[in-house]
Amino acid sequence: MTALLVIAKAPVPGRVKTRLTPPYTPTEAALLAEAALADTLATVAALPVARRILFLDGDPGPWPAPGFEVVPQCGGGLDERLAAAFTYADGPALLIGMDTPQVTAEDMAPALAEDAWERRDAYFGPAEDGGFWALGLARPDPALLLGVPMSTAATGREQRARLRAAGLSTEDLRVLRDVDTADDVAAVAAMAPHGRFASRAVDLGAVIA
Repeated sequence: MTALLVIAKAPVPGRVKTRLTPPYTPTEAALLAEAALADTLATVAALPVARRILFLDGDPGPWPAPGFEVVPQCGGGLDERLAAAFTYADGPALLIGMDTPQVTAEDMAPALAEDAWERRDAYFGPAEDGGFWALGLARPDPALLLGVPMSTAATGREQRARLRAAGLSTEDLRVLRDVDTADDVAAVAAMAPHGRFASRAVDLGAVIA
Protein backbone atom coordinates (compact mmCIF):
# COMPACT_ATOMS: atom_id res chain seq x y z
CA MET A 1 0.00 0.00 0.00
CA THR A 2 0.95 3.60 -0.52
CA ALA A 3 2.48 5.84 2.14
CA LEU A 4 0.89 9.28 2.32
CA LEU A 5 3.30 12.10 3.13
CA VAL A 6 2.16 15.57 4.20
CA ILE A 7 4.65 18.41 4.20
CA ALA A 8 3.62 21.34 6.37
CA LYS A 9 4.72 24.33 8.37
CA ALA A 10 3.60 24.87 11.96
CA PRO A 11 1.03 27.72 11.99
CA VAL A 12 3.10 30.31 13.82
CA PRO A 13 2.20 33.99 13.24
CA GLY A 14 4.76 35.68 11.05
CA ARG A 15 6.19 32.41 9.77
CA VAL A 16 3.30 30.98 7.80
CA LYS A 17 1.05 32.28 5.02
CA THR A 18 2.84 35.63 4.99
CA ARG A 19 1.37 36.46 1.56
CA LEU A 20 -2.04 36.75 3.23
CA THR A 21 -0.78 39.80 5.14
CA PRO A 22 -2.35 42.22 4.43
CA PRO A 23 -5.36 42.14 4.54
CA TYR A 24 -5.10 39.47 7.21
CA THR A 25 -2.93 40.04 10.26
CA PRO A 26 -0.12 37.56 10.92
CA THR A 27 -2.23 35.98 13.66
CA GLU A 28 -5.23 35.64 11.34
CA ALA A 29 -3.04 34.17 8.61
CA ALA A 30 -1.74 31.61 11.09
CA LEU A 31 -5.29 30.71 12.13
CA LEU A 32 -6.18 30.10 8.49
CA ALA A 33 -3.06 27.98 8.05
CA GLU A 34 -3.93 25.94 11.14
CA ALA A 35 -7.43 25.30 9.79
CA ALA A 36 -6.04 24.31 6.39
CA LEU A 37 -3.64 21.88 8.02
CA ALA A 38 -6.37 20.40 10.21
CA ASP A 39 -8.65 19.81 7.21
CA THR A 40 -5.84 18.24 5.21
CA LEU A 41 -4.85 15.89 8.02
CA ALA A 42 -8.47 14.91 8.68
CA THR A 43 -8.82 13.86 5.04
CA VAL A 44 -5.57 11.91 5.14
CA ALA A 45 -6.52 10.22 8.42
CA ALA A 46 -9.57 8.63 6.80
CA LEU A 47 -7.68 7.12 3.87
CA PRO A 48 -6.59 3.45 3.67
CA VAL A 49 -2.84 3.92 3.36
CA ALA A 50 0.21 2.07 4.63
CA ARG A 51 1.64 5.01 6.60
CA ARG A 52 0.74 8.61 7.33
CA ILE A 53 3.76 10.82 7.87
CA LEU A 54 3.65 14.53 8.68
CA PHE A 55 6.88 16.30 7.80
CA LEU A 56 6.72 19.40 9.94
CA ASP A 57 8.68 22.62 9.95
CA GLY A 58 8.23 23.73 13.56
CA ASP A 59 6.87 22.28 16.77
CA PRO A 60 3.92 19.86 16.73
CA GLY A 61 0.53 21.13 17.88
CA PRO A 62 -2.83 19.44 18.46
CA TRP A 63 -3.55 18.81 14.77
CA PRO A 64 -2.18 15.33 13.98
CA ALA A 65 -4.72 12.60 14.60
CA PRO A 66 -3.62 9.24 16.04
CA GLY A 67 -1.80 7.19 13.47
CA PHE A 68 0.45 9.97 12.13
CA GLU A 69 4.20 9.79 12.37
CA VAL A 70 5.59 13.30 12.89
CA VAL A 71 9.03 13.91 11.43
CA PRO A 72 10.95 17.22 11.51
CA GLN A 73 11.71 18.68 8.11
CA CYS A 74 15.34 18.88 7.11
CA GLY A 75 16.99 22.18 6.26
CA GLY A 76 17.55 23.56 2.79
CA GLY A 77 15.28 24.69 0.01
CA LEU A 78 11.82 23.33 -0.64
CA ASP A 79 13.11 20.96 -3.31
CA GLU A 80 15.52 19.47 -0.77
CA ARG A 81 12.81 19.14 1.87
CA LEU A 82 10.39 17.45 -0.52
CA ALA A 83 13.12 15.12 -1.72
CA ALA A 84 14.03 14.22 1.88
CA ALA A 85 10.40 13.39 2.68
CA PHE A 86 10.39 10.71 0.01
CA THR A 87 13.38 9.00 1.61
CA TYR A 88 11.15 7.95 4.52
CA ALA A 89 8.92 5.87 2.25
CA ASP A 90 9.82 2.19 1.92
CA GLY A 91 7.55 1.75 -1.09
CA PRO A 92 5.16 3.78 -3.24
CA ALA A 93 4.39 7.22 -1.79
CA LEU A 94 2.08 10.14 -2.43
CA LEU A 95 3.17 13.54 -1.13
CA ILE A 96 0.79 16.47 -0.64
CA GLY A 97 1.01 19.86 1.05
CA MET A 98 -1.22 21.80 3.43
CA ASP A 99 -2.25 24.54 1.00
CA THR A 100 -5.27 22.73 -0.47
CA PRO A 101 -7.68 22.19 2.44
CA GLN A 102 -10.43 21.38 -0.07
CA VAL A 103 -8.64 18.19 -1.13
CA THR A 104 -10.79 15.06 -0.99
CA ALA A 105 -10.28 11.33 -1.07
CA GLU A 106 -11.65 11.40 -4.62
CA ASP A 107 -8.94 13.87 -5.68
CA MET A 108 -6.27 11.41 -4.57
CA ALA A 109 -8.10 8.22 -5.54
CA PRO A 110 -6.15 7.38 -8.74
CA ALA A 111 -2.86 7.31 -6.82
CA LEU A 112 -4.33 5.25 -3.98
CA ALA A 113 -6.17 2.63 -6.03
CA GLU A 114 -5.12 -1.00 -5.65
CA ASP A 115 -3.71 -1.05 -9.17
CA ALA A 116 -2.28 2.49 -9.06
CA TRP A 117 1.33 1.47 -9.40
CA GLU A 118 0.66 -1.20 -11.98
CA ARG A 119 -0.84 1.47 -14.24
CA ARG A 120 1.58 4.35 -13.66
CA ASP A 121 5.04 5.18 -12.34
CA ALA A 122 4.01 8.61 -11.10
CA TYR A 123 0.97 10.75 -10.30
CA PHE A 124 1.07 14.51 -10.59
CA GLY A 125 -1.40 16.97 -9.03
CA PRO A 126 -1.18 20.30 -10.88
CA ALA A 127 -2.07 23.54 -9.11
CA GLU A 128 -3.80 26.46 -10.78
CA ASP A 129 -0.84 28.75 -10.12
CA GLY A 130 1.58 26.61 -12.11
CA GLY A 131 2.92 24.60 -9.19
CA PHE A 132 1.75 21.23 -7.95
CA TRP A 133 -0.21 20.06 -4.92
CA ALA A 134 0.63 16.35 -5.10
CA LEU A 135 3.35 14.06 -6.37
CA GLY A 136 3.18 10.29 -6.23
CA LEU A 137 6.06 7.97 -7.06
CA ALA A 138 6.08 4.20 -7.38
CA ARG A 139 9.79 4.20 -6.60
CA PRO A 140 10.62 7.32 -4.60
CA ASP A 141 13.80 8.91 -5.86
CA PRO A 142 14.98 12.22 -4.32
CA ALA A 143 16.84 13.05 -7.54
CA LEU A 144 13.49 13.58 -9.25
CA LEU A 145 12.95 16.71 -7.14
CA LEU A 146 16.37 18.08 -6.34
CA GLY A 147 17.10 21.21 -8.34
CA VAL A 148 13.53 21.82 -9.47
CA PRO A 149 12.80 25.55 -8.90
CA MET A 150 9.99 25.82 -6.38
CA SER A 151 7.27 28.43 -5.81
CA THR A 152 7.33 29.80 -9.35
CA ALA A 153 4.84 29.73 -12.20
CA ALA A 154 7.14 27.24 -13.93
CA THR A 155 7.46 24.77 -11.05
CA GLY A 156 4.87 22.34 -12.37
CA ARG A 157 6.30 22.42 -15.87
CA GLU A 158 9.81 21.79 -14.59
CA GLN A 159 8.69 18.94 -12.36
CA ARG A 160 6.76 17.32 -15.21
CA ALA A 161 9.87 17.62 -17.39
CA ARG A 162 11.91 15.87 -14.71
CA LEU A 163 9.44 12.96 -14.60
CA ARG A 164 9.36 12.77 -18.39
CA ALA A 165 13.16 12.79 -18.64
CA ALA A 166 13.26 9.86 -16.23
CA GLY A 167 10.96 7.92 -18.54
CA LEU A 168 8.14 7.66 -15.99
CA SER A 169 4.58 7.04 -17.13
CA THR A 170 2.60 9.78 -15.39
CA GLU A 171 -1.08 10.42 -14.77
CA ASP A 172 -2.47 13.79 -13.78
CA LEU A 173 -4.73 14.20 -10.78
CA ARG A 174 -7.30 17.00 -10.66
CA VAL A 175 -6.15 20.59 -10.84
CA LEU A 176 -6.58 22.26 -7.43
CA ARG A 177 -6.23 25.82 -6.22
CA ASP A 178 -3.65 26.60 -3.53
CA VAL A 179 -4.29 29.08 -0.75
CA ASP A 180 -1.53 31.62 -1.29
CA THR A 181 -3.27 35.01 -1.43
CA ALA A 182 -6.29 36.68 0.11
CA ASP A 183 -8.28 36.08 -3.09
CA ASP A 184 -7.64 32.36 -2.70
CA VAL A 185 -9.11 32.25 0.80
CA ALA A 186 -12.74 32.84 -0.16
CA ALA A 187 -12.45 30.84 -3.39
CA VAL A 188 -11.05 27.75 -1.70
CA ALA A 189 -13.43 28.05 1.27
CA ALA A 190 -16.35 27.96 -1.17
CA MET A 191 -15.09 24.64 -2.54
CA ALA A 192 -15.33 22.99 0.90
CA PRO A 193 -17.88 25.11 2.79
CA HIS A 194 -18.26 22.68 5.70
CA GLY A 195 -14.59 22.41 6.59
CA ARG A 196 -12.59 24.07 9.33
CA PHE A 197 -10.90 26.32 6.80
CA ALA A 198 -14.19 27.69 5.49
CA SER A 199 -15.48 28.23 9.02
CA ARG A 200 -12.34 30.14 9.97
CA ALA A 201 -12.44 32.17 6.75
CA VAL A 202 -16.04 33.24 7.46
CA ASP A 203 -15.11 34.13 11.04
CA LEU A 204 -12.40 36.40 9.63
CA GLY A 205 -14.75 38.15 7.24
CA ALA A 206 -14.31 36.24 3.99
CA VAL A 207 -17.38 36.33 1.78
CA ILE A 208 -18.06 32.88 0.33
CA ALA A 209 -20.15 32.97 -2.84
